[in-house]
Amino acid sequence: MKEHKNGWQQLAIFGGICMALLLIFNVFIVPSIKEAQVKETNYSYFMKKVDEGEVKKVQIEENIIKFETENDDGSKQIYSTVRIYDPDLVERLYNKGKNDIDFTGSIEEINPFAEFFVSWILPLIFLLVLWNVLMKGMSKRMGGNSMSFGKSNAKIYVKAQTGKTFADVAGQDEAKEALVEIVDFLHNPKKYAEIGANLPKGALLVGPPGTGKTLLAQAVAGEADVPFFSISGSEFVEMFVGMGAAKVRDLFKQANEKAPCIVFIDEIDTIGKKRDGSLNGNDEREQTLNQLLTEMDGFDGKKGVVILAATNRPESLDPALLRPGRFDRRIPAELPDLQGREAILKVHAQKVKTEDDIDYNAIARATAGASGAELANIINEGALRAVRSGRNKVNQSDLEESVEVVIAGYERKNAVISQKEKEIIAYHEIGHALVAAMQQDSAPVHKITIIPRTSGALGYTMQVDEGEKFLMSKEEALARIATLTGGRSAEELIFHTCTSGASNDIEKATKIARSMVTCYGMSDKFDMVALETVNNQYLGGDTSLACSQETSAQIDIEVNNIIKTAHEKAIKILSENAEKLHELAGFLLEKETITCEEFMDNLGKKTINALQ
Repeated sequence: MKEHKNGWQQLAIFGGICMALLLIFNVFIVPSIKEAQVKETNYSYFMKKVDEGEVKKVQIEENIIKFETENDDGSKQIYSTVRIYDPDLVERLYNKGKNDIDFTGSIEEINPFAEFFVSWILPLIFLLVLWNVLMKGMSKRMGGNSMSFGKSNAKIYVKAQTGKTFADVAGQDEAKEALVEIVDFLHNPKKYAEIGANLPKGALLVGPPGTGKTLLAQAVAGEADVPFFSISGSEFVEMFVGMGAAKVRDLFKQANEKAPCIVFIDEIDTIGKKRDGSLNGNDEREQTLNQLLTEMDGFDGKKGVVILAATNRPESLDPALLRPGRFDRRIPAELPDLQGREAILKVHAQKVKTEDDIDYNAIARATAGASGAELANIINEGALRAVRSGRNKVNQSDLEESVEVVIAGYERKNAVISQKEKEIIAYHEIGHALVAAMQQDSAPVHKITIIPRTSGALGYTMQVDEGEKFLMSKEEALARIATLTGGRSAEELIFHTCTSGASNDIEKATKIARSMVTCYGMSDKFDMVALETVNNQYLGGDTSLACSQETSAQIDIEVNNIIKTAHEKAIKILSENAEKLHELAGFLLEKETITCEEFMDNLGKKTINALQ
């Protein structure tokens, strides 16, 4: 009833606007159109036309005379002149035999039908077209039918449309286990109702971008074989206050009608941010959030309506949204581990033709920290490379190259680099590799190249751990910093100068050293004190200092000391192995790319280290 009432209100408003515009048009515009059809002239011109026999009709009024003439081409023109006292005028006009003039009560300036059309029909058509254009524009902006204000734009899917099950989700075993109970409830609600148990009303999926939060929600709907309502949090945000709240009401109304079902709200932080009580706050967003809280309290959990939401900013959500009885469960969708990455690669590799000897474990080890979306992109890049190479199946080299494409970009085959700069780049990369190889706590070198990439890298040294690591010791952190300073150390040792090529190394080394001091408690000066807080852990993990200015200055000094010590260690290692540095740099200049085996063979068996 409310929707019909709103529709009639809209039609009434439209009708009132049309009537007002039509009246204005007829009062002000139509008279001016009529006047534009009548030309003013003087009385002598009127008499001249009468004598010449060109006047066909005359209308005599108290002060004005209107007359109609016919031109040579058959067209007619109406004139208006001031009436002057002329006793012979009537006699002259009655002389029809000569002048053939007709008297008339009025000279029609516009045809009656044409006047009605111009005055009423044409403006009405124009208003209807204008209204239709405006409504279509508003409909696109609001994501739906503009005449249905407050209607939810949620997309409704069934199992056949989503086509997703838990078999399509890999690398998120813990999250799947947490969602299995929801699937079981939707399959067998009576089993839980008999004991008096209520299904959790809401489950919040949190994790970095690309970890499969939306895919998990679709898989739950596919496994349960129930309707799946999907909507983004931004679709609730409207220009008019109250529209977002109306959409929330309509969404829950539809969900209750189709229960059991799943409602998935993506990027819920758009409407679920903390309410700060500021006078400058967004009233529309807060009203939408209040309505969402009310609806989650109001519906019966035994009906089988499950609210799933996803966000990568859980710290920004309002506490009222996270309390028990609303979003009861918080399900993390973290970055996959080694086993998870391997499983994800195999799932996506099923969609492409591959060789039988693919080593997915090697690819998984080379992609530490990659999300599911990035791993899917690696498989796709490998398939594209196979097509460019003229093959119909993806092999190991395609996937290894696609890893480098995702990490560093495509090869810049047309880049022109001078021989002098090539030598500096070669010594720089061998400096990294040699320092890494001579340390016990460093990851093995997997590949060294001086081929430029589209990311801006002129070369790089890839290190790959033998297994998955979840912790980093102080020794490993120091070894990593020393390895990062190895490139600049080689430049200083061989060329007695330094270049801008180490900018990225310096940034990474500074970040690790700073984290050691402020977050990991690996500094003897500050001991176990947290001096920084992490913000948006799933979106880059930016940090903010939580200490005084004096302490901040001491942190800078401590960070500088750590990097300086590591730099001196790298120079010492390279000085002691200067012969190998020259030999390996020359080999890299010749080959441009060195594999792990080639690097080890040239380094010599006596330098047994972390590469083994």
